[in-house]
Amino acid sequence: MSATHARRAPGAADRPDRHAAAHRLALLESMLRVRRFEERCVELYSAARIRGFMHLYIGEEAVAVGVNEALTDEDAIVSTYREHGHALARGVPAEAIMAEMFGKATGCSRGRGGSMHLFDAGRRFYGGNAIVGGGLPLAAGLALADRMTGKRRVTCCFFGDGAFAEGEFHETANLAALWRLPLLLVCENNLYAMGTALARHQAQTDLALRAAGYGMVSWAVDGMDVFAVEDAARRAAEGVRAGGGPHFLEMHTYRFRTHSMYDSDRYRDKAEIEHWKERDPVEGLARRLRGTNELTDEARSALEDRLAAEIDAAVGAAEQAPEEPVEDLLTYVTSPVEESPP
Repeated sequence: MSATHARRAPGAADRPDRHAAAHRLALLESMLRVRRFEERCVELYSAARIRGFMHLYIGEEAVAVGVNEALTDEDAIVSTYREHGHALARGVPAEAIMAEMFGKATGCSRGRGGSMHLFDAGRRFYGGNAIVGGGLPLAAGLALADRMTGKRRVTCCFFGDGAFAEGEFHETANLAALWRLPLLLVCENNLYAMGTALARHQAQTDLALRAAGYGMVSWAVDGMDVFAVEDAARRAAEGVRAGGGPHFLEMHTYRFRTHSMYDSDRYRDKAEIEHWKERDPVEGLARRLRGTNELTDEARSALEDRLAAEIDAAVGAAEQAPEEPVEDLLTYVTSPVEESPP
């Protein structure tokens, strides 16, 4: 397991040394894992081996990886339907995620959730959610439970800029600030709510400013720079953990692929996409590490080979995994009936 996948307990002594090359290389490995996993999913989907809706995280890897560096094993994550990267950065095995994509019983959601509903309670990864903004009230509930039981834990909720058009965001922000919940709200502002540009559905496009109106600490972050994301997430998580109430981070990021695999992407200018690709968070970090002689061509090639083998193994395991028996399909749909005592 890479250093970036190992969750740490809070406290300065347990933080990774930002000046250590090993930490920077671990960040690159984690972002590359997400990128290569997503690229393989494109191939599998195009070959009809993955079905249903699928939303890719390519271009936004720095957000998932950087934020996860600020969280511990005891903290919770609530995600969106674009959650493959969040799950991988959290440490959910690629094999369990790929099996879920194939709808197999060995998937992290037993094959019942697919791409939009990854879930791993053991890692306190409380799922993707197909409803825009649907994870926000769930995250507030987790944070409220921690506050009521006196646990110094953070609940981190990812959501997109489109969630600002939903009542769930405003209700959650208001209650979280009113009750000073230990909640870290991370808005992945990739400029588009499906096919609608931010300025076409929000009169005020400074989302951090809008969140501050609820009385919570808020600021904007360069979501294409994993170091900037990590620094901001650590600062915010420490504030939440110290009892400072909810904190809000607006991550300026961009998805290089379409909204979903069914999207024709006719609403974005190609020059805009290419402009953002010049700020590719994965290759940007790789260039920085090559510039400081921390990453050689040989080391990059070895890393790529290792990740390719990991993803190949995940695909192979998913192909061989069993499907859920038909007779079990109604299991977990309703709660089991408990017999009354005599």
